[in-house]
Amino acid sequence: MEKFLHIHPADNVAVALADLQTGTVVSADGVAVVLKEDIPAGHKIALTDLKMGDVVIKYGFPIGALKAERPAGTLINEKYLKTLLGEVKDYSYTPVDIPSVEGDRKLSFRGYERKNGEAGIRNEIWIVPTVGCVNGVANELVKLFNEKVATAEPDTEGFEGIHAFTHTWGCSQLSDDHENTRKILRDIILHPNAGGVLVLGLGCENNQVAALKTLLGDYDADRIKFMECQKVDDEIAAGLQILSDLYETVKQDKRVDIPVSKLKIGLKCGGSDGFSGITGNPLLGRFSDQLIACGGTCVLTEVPEMFGAETILMGRCINREVFDKTVSLINNFKNYFIRNGQVIYENPSPGNKAGGISTLEEKSLGCTQKSGSSAVMDVMEYGDRICTSGLNLLSAPGNDLVASTALAASGCHLVLFTTGRGTPFGTFVPTLKVSTNSLLYQHKQRWMDFNAGVIAEGVPMLDVQVEFFRFVMEICSGKRTKNEENNYREISIFKTGVIL
Repeated sequence: MEKFLHIHPADNVAVALADLQTGTVVSADGVAVVLKEDIPAGHKIALTDLKMGDVVIKYGFPIGALKAERPAGTLINEKYLKTLLGEVKDYSYTPVDIPSVEGDRKLSFRGYERKNGEAGIRNEIWIVPTVGCVNGVANELVKLFNEKVATAEPDTEGFEGIHAFTHTWGCSQLSDDHENTRKILRDIILHPNAGGVLVLGLGCENNQVAALKTLLGDYDADRIKFMECQKVDDEIAAGLQILSDLYETVKQDKRVDIPVSKLKIGLKCGGSDGFSGITGNPLLGRFSDQLIACGGTCVLTEVPEMFGAETILMGRCINREVFDKTVSLINNFKNYFIRNGQVIYENPSPGNKAGGISTLEEKSLGCTQKSGSSAVMDVMEYGDRICTSGLNLLSAPGNDLVASTALAASGCHLVLFTTGRGTPFGTFVPTLKVSTNSLLYQHKQRWMDFNAGVIAEGVPMLDVQVEFFRFVMEICSGKRTKNEENNYREISIFKTGVIL
């Protein structure tokens, strides 16, 4: 295989696909360059003599300006690059042509039909605390119920597990923070991956059970039950009885064939490296385009990691209204940074830099590749639930736990998560980890589900795409992700304001 990659003809850098030693010859567009220093895998190589102030081009777009002269054959990393990003700006709507592609609408997966017409890829019982004060009760109920069911019925087909999604909020919050907590908890309670839900309250919290019931709207009372611990004599006995009733309903459910057009998939990256924009993220983009062509839905978030690549998404907006919503999405998040006295482009992270990413625009150009090339059909605020098929943008930060929770809360059945550094966590829906390099996949078998690193080793993207789509359908049909096998399931709710 080639030891480097020249991604776009306009690029004045190449990317090392393996650790390269001084003296190695790199050739791009017929011009040979001899390396003047060692270049780590995933990092950038200057292909021509570059002066201080010159703009570095990668993926065909600017990723920063040089802070020092860099001769051909030398390393370019965060020590030598500065961002070109500015503050809040105006944008013009310049739509691009997006070809219409029809996929195979006969494709299906094995899932669970819900009364409201939605489908689930899991059939679990969830305990959702309204407030952090009852986290201990929730965890004890899970433990005791598991002991009871494992003893009585160890091989029940329809029931796929019980989990408590604990958190620290639900009281002493004001304004947006209080509403964010209410919306995310509402979204979890209504999620189709849950066959049954016990909403567990305390009784004196700001996030009152009665108000949360109203926020739910029309819900299935056979599958969503409520209990306030201060209003029962023995919360453990009462809770176990409710869970037993839910279990009798859930265990009757069976998987059936469901069109892939019902699937809603979240797109996320974390711990990115220099391979993320070459292997894992483009693979997710191909998957997204394929699923959307079949009538399905994908959701892209991590708004701060759109900065520098936002105009690419804006050009793909289906109409002016969606473009205006995208502009607000970007500028509102920039204003959030400014209100808090923070630098808008305070990114990439130390792990990103070690992996070969030098500026936020470089990170963003790799990050947004997860969205493929489909039209942007809608933009959602934090806590909103999906109402439009196709590609959606969602307001949430880049933080892995917060963003993944927001994707799942929007209605995504599954989160596809690319990483070049590795992470074990999962949110409250299956969180499928895609390794951007083979070394990580081999090193962290307990964390990683799929290896996209083979793309950098010469395996054709189309072959990997076919295998990946098949693998995702297996997960949607019941195969467990590594985070599920390890029982790593967490939620994190976005907080911006004062705690009382």
